[in-house]
Amino acid sequence: MPSRWRRSTDGPPRSPRHGPGVEVYLLPTVVGGGLGDIEEVLAAGRRLARAGFPLRLYRRPGRPLPPGVRGPWDWPPHRRVARLLPRAPAALTVTAAWGISAAPSRPGALGRPGPWADEVADIETAYGPDQVLHVSLEEFARTLVTRAETRERLREGGIPARALAGRLRDAERRGELETFRTAYTRFRAFDRKNVLPLFATFRCSAGFRREFPQAVQAGPLWPRQYRTRGNAMDRPRSIHGDWVWYASPASAERIAPKVLEGLEGVRPAVHLYIRSPRPWRALPPSDRVTFTTEPIRSREWHRRFAAARVRIVTGSRTLLEALEVGGPFLYFNGILGRGSRMRRHRPEKIVELLEVARRSGVPPSLRRDLARFAQGIDVAGVVRRIAHRSTGWEQLRASTLRAAFPPPFEDAGALLTAIARSLARDAGGASELVQRVRRGVVS
Repeated sequence: MPSRWRRSTDGPPRSPRHGPGVEVYLLPTVVGGGLGDIEEVLAAGRRLARAGFPLRLYRRPGRPLPPGVRGPWDWPPHRRVARLLPRAPAALTVTAAWGISAAPSRPGALGRPGPWADEVADIETAYGPDQVLHVSLEEFARTLVTRAETRERLREGGIPARALAGRLRDAERRGELETFRTAYTRFRAFDRKNVLPLFATFRCSAGFRREFPQAVQAGPLWPRQYRTRGNAMDRPRSIHGDWVWYASPASAERIAPKVLEGLEGVRPAVHLYIRSPRPWRALPPSDRVTFTTEPIRSREWHRRFAAARVRIVTGSRTLLEALEVGGPFLYFNGILGRGSRMRRHRPEKIVELLEVARRSGVPPSLRRDLARFAQGIDVAGVVRRIAHRSTGWEQLRASTLRAAFPPPFEDAGALLTAIARSLARDAGGASELVQRVRRGVVS
């Protein structure tokens, strides 16, 4: 989560033979509109820094950083540099959606270069193109085959459920599926030999792997920001403490009155702490609600989040934080439309989690409440039930969700570390390593 901006200066050059073999360049930027894109790149940097790899933030002189990157953020230890002085024979870059944020200019529509394209060109020139491996962190848990992706696009666009099948057939006849597949391949940089598109998710999609063999699926990139002694789920649950809500979607304001209604009769009384990136037009005055749009230091946020009695989260990063901390949470990623045409925005993360939860033995009643809240349905009722629920959470924590992939693919952070180590000792180059990883072989 956001914290203060830390800047460090470059030190004296070192000979490559004394370095770790690989230097890591972080290329953070906002891709999908949420700040989680930046936090995910920094989370990857933290894992690589802990493994001993030096981190760099390189930006050409005179070029401002992309919007949002200045933070405040909780940066891992790094050096900000304005010129490249390679100290290792190879480099690894980490960015969100490389094909959008770092690809060079291309002919045709939407062909403008990404905000990190100039820096990537410089890095490849300094180290050599095949001595640079680009890790592209793609959208979490979004591993839909083309047909399912097209159906989702139509659903989110407002096509009623009863009309989806016919509309999907029309799209197929008009060639929309093939158009999507071609654009998806292009903007996920599947054609780049030294780009590794990494799709972190809760479970492997065999259909996605068949359709897009260039994509690499792995378990979540866990935040690793919370440390608890023993298993938090084995300790008695406190009935005190705030509810903490990371209310990023604009439609969070729509369900807020129902959240407050559900908390009205809860005893002991609950204080609701709401953090939003934008002001709300109307919020009922109450001494039991704190609403803020101000940046919060990482340490303060982690303390508040970990101590919360219940956490309401969104997107992928705070969802993974809630699973890492363990304990009660609700998920809301936004809703579109109203009445009978109301529908969830980008529901794949909660859908995938609930399927894993079903296989893990999470009670149907808890899965149902999580699903209904994510849909914006029966919000007050769900809040009342979750406020008093003490069972079912023991199967919904990070440690129960790591077995979907073999090591080191079970944890995207562990996979990144293994890739960096392999690149450091491998003379075969980045392209060969990318091919091996796509086949499920890292070392």
